[in-house]
Amino acid sequence: MSNTTRPPKGPMGVGMRMGGGEKAKDFKGTSAKLLKYMRSDILVIIIAFILAIGGVVATITVPDVLSGATDVLVEGAMKKTVYKTVVPMLKFDDKTLTIMESSPYCYFSIGDIRNILNDDSEDSSDMSEQIPQGVKDALQSMPSNDDIDGIKLGALAYASKNSNTIGEFIDKLGIDASVFLSKVPEAYRDQVKSVSFDEKPEIDFDAIAKIALKLILLVVSSGIMAYLQGFLLSGVAQKISYRFRRDLNEKIDKLPLKFYDKTTNGEVMSLITNDIDTIATSLNQSMSQLLTSVTTVIGVLIMMLKISPLMTLIAVVSVPIMLVIAMIIIKNSQKYFKRQQEYLGHVNGQIEEMFSGQNVVKLFNGEEKSIEEFKKYNDELYSSAWTSQFFSGLMQPTAKVIGNLSFVGVCILGGYLVVKGPLGVGNIQAFVQYVKQFNQPITQLASVANTFQSTMAAAERVFAFLEEEEEQESGQLTVERINGDVDFEHVKFGYSDDKIIINDFTSHVKSGQRVAIVGPTGAGKTTIVKLLMRYYDVNSGDIFVDGKNIKDYSRAGLRKHIGMVLQDTWLYNDTIMENIRYGRLDATDEEVIRASKLACADHFIQILPNGYNFVIDADASNISQGQKQLLTIARAILADCEIMILDEATSLVDTRTEMLIQQAMNTLMQGRTSFVIAHRLSTIKDADNILVLKDGDIVEQGRHEELLAKGGFYAELYNAQFLGISIDEIDKTLNSKNL
Repeated sequence: MSNTTRPPKGPMGVGMRMGGGEKAKDFKGTSAKLLKYMRSDILVIIIAFILAIGGVVATITVPDVLSGATDVLVEGAMKKTVYKTVVPMLKFDDKTLTIMESSPYCYFSIGDIRNILNDDSEDSSDMSEQIPQGVKDALQSMPSNDDIDGIKLGALAYASKNSNTIGEFIDKLGIDASVFLSKVPEAYRDQVKSVSFDEKPEIDFDAIAKIALKLILLVVSSGIMAYLQGFLLSGVAQKISYRFRRDLNEKIDKLPLKFYDKTTNGEVMSLITNDIDTIATSLNQSMSQLLTSVTTVIGVLIMMLKISPLMTLIAVVSVPIMLVIAMIIIKNSQKYFKRQQEYLGHVNGQIEEMFSGQNVVKLFNGEEKSIEEFKKYNDELYSSAWTSQFFSGLMQPTAKVIGNLSFVGVCILGGYLVVKGPLGVGNIQAFVQYVKQFNQPITQLASVANTFQSTMAAAERVFAFLEEEEEQESGQLTVERINGDVDFEHVKFGYSDDKIIINDFTSHVKSGQRVAIVGPTGAGKTTIVKLLMRYYDVNSGDIFVDGKNIKDYSRAGLRKHIGMVLQDTWLYNDTIMENIRYGRLDATDEEVIRASKLACADHFIQILPNGYNFVIDADASNISQGQKQLLTIARAILADCEIMILDEATSLVDTRTEMLIQQAMNTLMQGRTSFVIAHRLSTIKDADNILVLKDGDIVEQGRHEELLAKGGFYAELYNAQFLGISIDEIDKTLNSKNL
């Protein structure tokens, strides 16, 4: 519970990797490696991309097609309105036309007639009575302006008599169409001018039905292409994820042990789970999203420019403004996000430590200090999280305000262009939809860019693991059986050049001998057997098995003749039968049971529920430590190796269990060359030779009685265990003897 800053920890006790904002060191190089890794699926990816583009094109086309339906509706409504309002004031009966063409009425303008009708004088009243009622009715519905008032009744009668449509009527009058069609938008005037005097116009529902069918086809085809594209990319993502996991699993078996000395299990697990899942998710979602977003932005921009360059300028001017504001917000919030992730790791690590160490916390009354430390981290997490989320929360409303202002500008300008310009209502409807489609993919592109950074960072770690230097095979020798003679000749080894563990180790072990290796912690006992197993290669010197240098053997060919029983047992989540059978996968049930009996494990197995079919849980917590050790000895007996290594196999058990394990070990070592590493010197009294190591050198060797008689280092270690001599007294004795 130190107050010093610790690295953030996750559930496995290793540093947590936060996805947000994480970047690859070599983005370009990692991208090239990932593309190369995906080359076998490139055809499927290209097809998926084509489908994505096709789906986007279909989606972009929908507003444009829909605008056609809107224009048909508006055009039909305009024609019906004009027919009801304009036609009655332009079409006259034959009697009225004859009067309008006769003198003096043909010389009167519409304005003259209005003046006569509006004048209350006696002369005007007499003239008003002579004007045909049809002319009076038409004039009442006609708008009053200088252009209309200047039209002669004779010209009006001629135009009405010799015209079939509103357009012909207006052309024969020789006046601007806006005189009669001022309320009709410019985009629809040509269609309205085609309205016939004799046929009542209707909305063209057949055309709308055809457009609706086209829209349905576009929407359905877009959905089908999106489904197929998602299906293909999901398959590619899972195949790549499968290959990555397969390659990582194969790589694990090829890496030297020194790699795992510097890498935690959690980091490797994170590669296989988190990093590969990140890559698969990105390939499945972000890759298609990137393509569709780019295609959508380009396609929508083209369609907007096609409708109105001026409105497009108003719509896109908000984009750089939003980007600048986003950059300012991100720049100011990044440090708080980083601090949030840092203290989230601290909180997780502190909780993990306190929960896993509750017994120690309670034993030393550390609850109050634990709570104080948690409160400190939690307060920092709250402060940084609140600030980062506040800045993050500014992004959306700010973008929404700017987007809405741009939207309002587009609507105002669009309305003006419909009334005064060439645009129709359908164009404005389509443009409004395009504006909404334009803003969304830009936001998606920003999100995808961040996701790809995390993806490349994950891929970079995976490729770095796959590119780690593998164990190099120096030999190919493989034999069915060996005698078990082992010779160490002037072996020198260190885990690094500046840290030599074994200085000059020479020993000759004959087939069937039991050799014990003892010494203080750090003397190099376990290192010796690791060298024999070729987990590491010696810096200098040689190791021989049956007179052949172990470098001449293949590693698998050497290791199949060596069995190990370690202090730390390894059992997996399966039945006891299968855990023992792991020593030799082709062993029968009878052979497994015989090995268990030889290992003194059969008795406790039989009293377990389901016996040999008892399932060991994930962390093997449902059996005792001694039982675990007996199962691993049974596994080693089943493997039937000529050389056996026992590394502190009885160090964690009670005396009675130790006796059982010792009995099983004696059975295991019969007829085999055995190396026993032990701190409990009582377990090695019967060894044929005891090698006493100190600081990487053999300081004594011989049988138990011989070494006790010498009164050297071994005797001092033995006396410390059984006669209660203090460590200080041992150090004084050893120093006086220069040991």
